[in-house]
Amino acid sequence: MEIFWWIFVGLIAGALGKFIMPGRDPGGFVVTILIGIAGAVLAGYVSQMIGLSEPGETATLWKTIVGATMGSIVLLIIYRLIMSGRTRH
Repeated sequence: MEIFWWIFVGLIAGALGKFIMPGRDPGGFVVTILIGIAGAVLAGYVSQMIGLSEPGETATLWKTIVGATMGSIVLLIIYRLIMSGRTRH
């Protein structure tokens, strides 16, 4: 059942990240979910590093979605920086 939670959070966070940062980004539905899931993992890791949360701590739905969305935006920025460097020749 936990996998459905990750997919739900990934879909919402990935879609919000793409909505906040419109532009040409990779993929469709599945990639949006994967960006959201990766954003959630990134946000969880960073929040533990700076002491905002403890390992194994359960966050509220809104805190999870906000953190995952912020992580998704960071990943989209990194993706765009990498891709813009590749296309300039």
